[in-house]
Amino acid sequence: MANFVSIFRIFVAFFAIYLLFIPTTWSYLLAFILTIIAFILDGVDGYLARKFNEASQLGSVLDIMGDRIVEASYWIIFAVLGWLNPIFPIICVTRAFTTDSIRSVALAQGYTAFGDKSMQSSKIGKFICASKFMRISYAVAKVVAFILIIFAHTPGFEIYPAFGIMNTVAVIFAWIAIIFCVVRAIPVVAESKKLFEKK
Repeated sequence: MANFVSIFRIFVAFFAIYLLFIPTTWSYLLAFILTIIAFILDGVDGYLARKFNEASQLGSVLDIMGDRIVEASYWIIFAVLGWLNPIFPIICVTRAFTTDSIRSVALAQGYTAFGDKSMQSSKIGKFICASKFMRISYAVAKVVAFILIIFAHTPGFEIYPAFGIMNTVAVIFAWIAIIFCVVRAIPVVAESKKLFEKK
């Protein structure tokens, strides 16, 4: 069930992104709602895995895969639509390839990204990469950035005075989210040396 949710949320996000190419108020509002649902499902899969004792290496991989696909898709589409600078998806994708390449080596050696078998051994590394506080903060920054960006570009809302301010706030949250993205990659890179040392 947890793995199904991890995969299902990708398709929810894809449908939300598809709706952004239909320039109507209702399609954008539906995309807004589906984006929120896609991020809620990110927490649901972990909850189900713990509740039904379904935690596994496959589940960990699917969870991270879903996060990467959903996050990168939104950054890319926002850049394609001209709503954000292309530097955002470039940073996101570069970070994803870097950390996931390292984590694939860690997985082969029995480590996972989170949990008891986390590849992070330092306290600061565990806090930045695996703590609930950092994971939730990063998720909140992303979902707030994404929904505000969609809301700020919703057709028909241009007449409202707060419309311009909304876009500025959306870009600020986008920067917060992308900074989180980079910061959370630093411990993965910093602690990767042990993975390549000869036993």
